[in-house]
Amino acid sequence: MKVLITGGGGGIGFAVATEFAKAGYEVMLADLNAELVHSKVAELTANGHQASAVLLDLNSQQSIEQTAAAVGAVDVLINNAGIQHVARLEDFPEQKWQQLLQVMLTGPAMLSKALLPGMRERNFGRIINIGSIHALVASPFKSAYVAAKHGLLGFSKVVALENGDINFTINTICPAYVRTPLVESQIAAQCKEHNLTEQQVIEQIMLAPMPQKAFIGVDEIAATALFLCQPATRHMTAQTLVLDGGWTAR
Repeated sequence: MKVLITGGGGGIGFAVATEFAKAGYEVMLADLNAELVHSKVAELTANGHQASAVLLDLNSQQSIEQTAAAVGAVDVLINNAGIQHVARLEDFPEQKWQQLLQVMLTGPAMLSKALLPGMRERNFGRIINIGSIHALVASPFKSAYVAAKHGLLGFSKVVALENGDINFTINTICPAYVRTPLVESQIAAQCKEHNLTEQQVIEQIMLAPMPQKAFIGVDEIAATALFLCQPATRHMTAQTLVLDGGWTAR
């Protein structure tokens, strides 16, 4: 079984890749950062796993199509790549808005589109989107990110309906804050927007809505992704799996 993970060099992506590699999957890490992704592949292969790297720019339709052609048959696609920009809407650069939507909504849709014919031909496919708590709720200063993640849920439901005639599922994992480099950069941006210290941002903004008051572990996300590829979840599709420490229970 072959799995393609976008943003495979990042914190969540590499954790997912490691989990699938340990389970015996052939993992392909797709990333824009060539040096990073090749180093992560080397780490996996050094531990005896099947792994390879592919350069992917989700801002480019040509890159998406080239990647799909290069990787060939893919059993599991994990749309994980993400970026963030924190600003009030009136201060939000249009180009940055477009970039966030492209990387986290249009890009995953076009990559799914490119790989779906092969999945249908083989009568098997799993697509797992790494969403966010912000696919369900909103926070100030994140209009593009929230819009993209909300859109991902609707996209997944439509694709599930269109492919219910084969052994195919598409689901979205929505974690609350995960302590990755992406979130670290958000902390700095939130400090600036709210005029707070780093610790105040963590306690008063990021973890305040969560009853369990803890960051989600990358291991939790990776294990959930692998769970969605088990035979027991073959009829779990168009679903949103929320790892939020009780955030949305309020």
